[in-house]
Amino acid sequence: MTSFDDRKDAYENKFAHDAETLFRVLARRDRLVGEWAAGFLGLDATETEAYAKSVVIADLEEAGDEDVVRKLVADLAPAGVDETTIRAKLLETAEVARQQITNG
Repeated sequence: MTSFDDRKDAYENKFAHDAETLFRVLARRDRLVGEWAAGFLGLDATETEAYAKSVVIADLEEAGDEDVVRKLVADLAPAGVDETTIRAKLLETAEVARQQITNG
């Protein structure tokens, strides 16, 4: 293999690794924010686990965060949690999730 091919393979491997890491961070973030939201909904441990999974699944509907925001706004509006609070929590939990994933 030439050095060009080696570099090309290295970039492709890095891209795949970065994409996988981003997916894992976002899934962890969604789980964390789902657990946070479950507290407002008064869910027990089993219901919290199921709800957190539903938030992760909601994020797979379309690219970006809008699908998760829509779900959380709809679910948390009766509890008085607004969209601004939800978006702030998404940012906060994204950083926590990134640290958890990178630290193993």
